[in-house]
Amino acid sequence: MNKKLNGVSAEDGEPVRAEEIPAALTASRLVYSDGATQTFDADGTTRYIEGGRETEGTWSVDDTGHFCSFWPPSYRASYDLRWMVEGGEAVGLRFSDLRSGSRFDGRYQ
Repeated sequence: MNKKLNGVSAEDGEPVRAEEIPAALTASRLVYSDGATQTFDADGTTRYIEGGRETEGTWSVDDTGHFCSFWPPSYRASYDLRWMVEGGEAVGLRFSDLRSGSRFDGRYQ
């Protein structure tokens, strides 16, 4: 298990509980299939780097326990988060956009 996850126990495909979302997001940089990377800071800042271009936004957990992101000036999205677990270790997160249904995986780097 990723040491920064403080002993969080998860199974592959299991939802990330609201109280675990901060630890899950801030545990490590995430790498996506297209090579883009993203970091999440405990203060609610997130940075997304794609093709050398960095954008900064904010993240939070809403009242329904979903991960939310805001990218200025006006893009907002909410996601269902699920664990990616291999060999008993959390290796990343699966994001499902609540509005569009689009899905993508981020692997811990």
